[in-house]
Amino acid sequence: MQSKAQFLISQCENAADLPLPMRQSPGASGMDLYSNISALIKKGERILIPTGIKVALPFGFEAQIRPRSGLALKHGITVLNSPGTVDADYRGEVGALLINHGQEDFQINRGDRIAQMVIMKVDAPEFTHVSELPTSERGEGGYGSTG
Repeated sequence: MQSKAQFLISQCENAADLPLPMRQSPGASGMDLYSNISALIKKGERILIPTGIKVALPFGFEAQIRPRSGLALKHGITVLNSPGTVDADYRGEVGALLINHGQEDFQINRGDRIAQMVIMKVDAPEFTHVSELPTSERGEGGYGSTG
């Protein structure tokens, strides 16, 4: 019988009163992350918001930090490097790099849901160096080349 992968989470000392990441519905893929600070994000500004959690993921997994659709739709707040990646060997506090694409400054209060975290399985491919790649129907057609 194969043992189940262990996913570990801890809270930073200054975030013990914040909720742990959680799904808001049984079918949700993402778990909401909460802001560990209050901050004003001016329009056009980006800021790294700490979430008050640390994770230890098994090798072969990553945590993706993604935008919350409601914040994006209503206020233009999104994750700048979406999705942000938390690697399996990272042990620091998880942050969400947010940017305000909205028309107005946006206030984030400590404890607000600011992003979501999705756990994904990842492969670690080994590349083989070759002098030439095999051909394909698309070839070297880049952005917009398929219509």
